[in-house]
Amino acid sequence: MYTDIEHIIGYCFKDKAVLKEALTHKSYAGEHRSVKHNERLEFLGDSILGAIVADYIYNKCPHVEEGVLSKIKSNLVSRRNLYLWGKQLDLGRYMSLGRGELATGGRERDSIISNAVEAVLGAVYIDGGYPAAESVILPWVKTQELTQDEKDFKSLLQEYLQKSGPHTPEYEVIQTVGPEHNKVFTVRVSLDGKALGVGKGHNKKLAEQAAAQDAFSHLKK
Repeated sequence: MYTDIEHIIGYCFKDKAVLKEALTHKSYAGEHRSVKHNERLEFLGDSILGAIVADYIYNKCPHVEEGVLSKIKSNLVSRRNLYLWGKQLDLGRYMSLGRGELATGGRERDSIISNAVEAVLGAVYIDGGYPAAESVILPWVKTQELTQDEKDFKSLLQEYLQKSGPHTPEYEVIQTVGPEHNKVFTVRVSLDGKALGVGKGHNKKLAEQAAAQDAFSHLKK
């Protein structure tokens, strides 16, 4: 299992135990008292990610003032952006979760996945130092737009579709799972009855944005 995730992130751990810790949620540790969970690594990874991203945009944007740099950094390391990265890495598949989290869609939960990204980065830093963390983070950062604002994928999709006519995509909730206080919505976006993309989120707005991003990424290929 760990070989797969190492291949995906592009780093091979010398100490597999630290990777195991990074992929262990506190709900699982609560059911297995001798097991460490990933919150300490999450704390460390958050700082390492922030430092590497700050260094990158500082050098990439030499004429940008401090306030704008801060907003660019905040956007890059936002929970939503980390969640999307974690989904690309399929981190949810590798997480050790407690029975309650598994039963309520924990493998898809944005908070669990975004926190796991930070924990894995903390684990990479512990195992291989700053250069190893850079080797994982920089390839991802270089794929991101250096903007102050989070992307509005619904607007991007709408603009893309309207290039070929007055098309309006439709968004439909196709599944809702989890307890009332922690629901996960699955939304499908379609055009003229044809499905374009599917996305999930803890509210309809996030799920619609995720569906629009999925559609937009496929249409742009």
